[in-house]
Amino acid sequence: MSSGPRCPVCHQPWVSPRLLPCLHSLCAPCLRRLGTLGEPGRAVARSVLCPVCDAEVALPPGGVGQLTPDYLALSRGGAAAAAGCDLCADGAAARRCLTCGADLCLFCCQAHRRQKKTASHAVTELENIKDCSQAGKPLFCPTHPTEELRLFCEQCDQPVCQDCVLDRHRQHPYDFTSNVIHRHGDALRELLKTTQQHTGTLETVMSQIDDMGSAVCSRAEAVATEISLFASGYVKAIEEHRDQLLKQLRDLKVQKENLLHLQKAQVQQLLLDMRTGVEFTERLLTSGSDLEILITKGVVASRLAKLNSVAYNTHPTVDDRIQFSPQERAGQCCGYEVFGAILNKVIDPARCTLHGEDLHSARQNQLTGFTLLCNDTTGKQMGRGGEAVQIIITHKEKRDCSVKPTVCDNGDGTYHVSYSPEEPGLYAVCVYVKGQHVQGSPFTLMVKSKFREHRGVFHCCAFCSSGGQKAARCACGGTMPGGYQGCGHGHKGHPGCPHWSCCGQVKESSECLGGPPSDNLQRSSLRTVVL
Repeated sequence: MSSGPRCPVCHQPWVSPRLLPCLHSLCAPCLRRLGTLGEPGRAVARSVLCPVCDAEVALPPGGVGQLTPDYLALSRGGAAAAAGCDLCADGAAARRCLTCGADLCLFCCQAHRRQKKTASHAVTELENIKDCSQAGKPLFCPTHPTEELRLFCEQCDQPVCQDCVLDRHRQHPYDFTSNVIHRHGDALRELLKTTQQHTGTLETVMSQIDDMGSAVCSRAEAVATEISLFASGYVKAIEEHRDQLLKQLRDLKVQKENLLHLQKAQVQQLLLDMRTGVEFTERLLTSGSDLEILITKGVVASRLAKLNSVAYNTHPTVDDRIQFSPQERAGQCCGYEVFGAILNKVIDPARCTLHGEDLHSARQNQLTGFTLLCNDTTGKQMGRGGEAVQIIITHKEKRDCSVKPTVCDNGDGTYHVSYSPEEPGLYAVCVYVKGQHVQGSPFTLMVKSKFREHRGVFHCCAFCSSGGQKAARCACGGTMPGGYQGCGHGHKGHPGCPHWSCCGQVKESSECLGGPPSDNLQRSSLRTVVL
């Protein structure tokens, strides 16, 4: 597509303009100066980059010379320039001869009409011609410059002259351009119609893209506002949480200082009273007579005894353990979840307790354990982990025998201790928190031998379980008359409830207490089991 009366590269009037496949026109010299994209060593470049749309366009095998000439660009360029008279070349063209296609000035137009050969030619005003272009001028064949392009080769799909029909286009079907223009023009109009539909669709898409871009900008601005509000609220919440933490810290500091001042006042008063008693007693013993000592002995002894009986702490009642945990969840503040808490709880090993069903008993080679609950000085659960917990389990008789326990920190102030003793016997278990025994530590652990499975059957009686055999026996010791060696319902020695035939235990889920059986008893028990 021509961009105007001048070449878009050199910005000069058109010189042999050529039409690229992208429908942009360039002067032939400008096209030859473009950098080619062909393979190195090839005589003819395969493609060039259009300087207007930056598209890669393919060149014909013959190069730039075989590109389609853009006569429309020439027409527009000629119209845009101040066209001169084709005859005298001095005056400005004002009219055009429609017969010979020459642009004429007013003087030459009059001469053109006076001449006998051209008097019958039709002449019209140049401004009345569409686009003021050179439409109607004859176009000559580039191969045969003296021949006008009047024919159209159907096989090659291009205009040709009479000489071309006799030369390169011999035996090709052809027709006059005036006869084929309607058919080819209609086909081009159909393509134009389809392209215009796509153009409308693309314009709609462009509009939608612009609208979406505006929507994206608006949405981004709205989200930016939300982020700013969120950040402002979050910062406000953090600042308020900071103020609360600092206030809590100040209150805790004042509380500890008040407790220390109170303890100091009490200790100071007790010290003053004791010094008064000591000074008075020393003066009495060193300066008083025997009678004076005996007279005041009762009062002095009572006072000193009372002072000595006053209980007081040998250490400060509070400590300096004030910690800040940034990872600690601190709940909600102004609708935001905040983190960071002051940890002033101090663990008290004497208030830590041990829990577990089998705290004092275990089985050989069987995993068991207990739970350590850590509490602070007020008896409340710590609620966090990380304490220094140490467990020592040693055999009381075999000093070289110990159990290596596993301590699992649950993170909530509880610790699960698991272990598996390999040797039976009595063990001493010591539980330390920060190097101090907890409540109930140390304690004794009884490790029993491996669980003994029952070898018999859990039955109501030997008579029923054996199907009435006389030789079937039971460890409960019951017998029946008539030569039956086992127990029976309501007979002598029957425990009155279901029991194990191997040991007489009445609890089904129990350990076998029977010793190594004799051969006869073993055979009878086995017979009972089999039956």
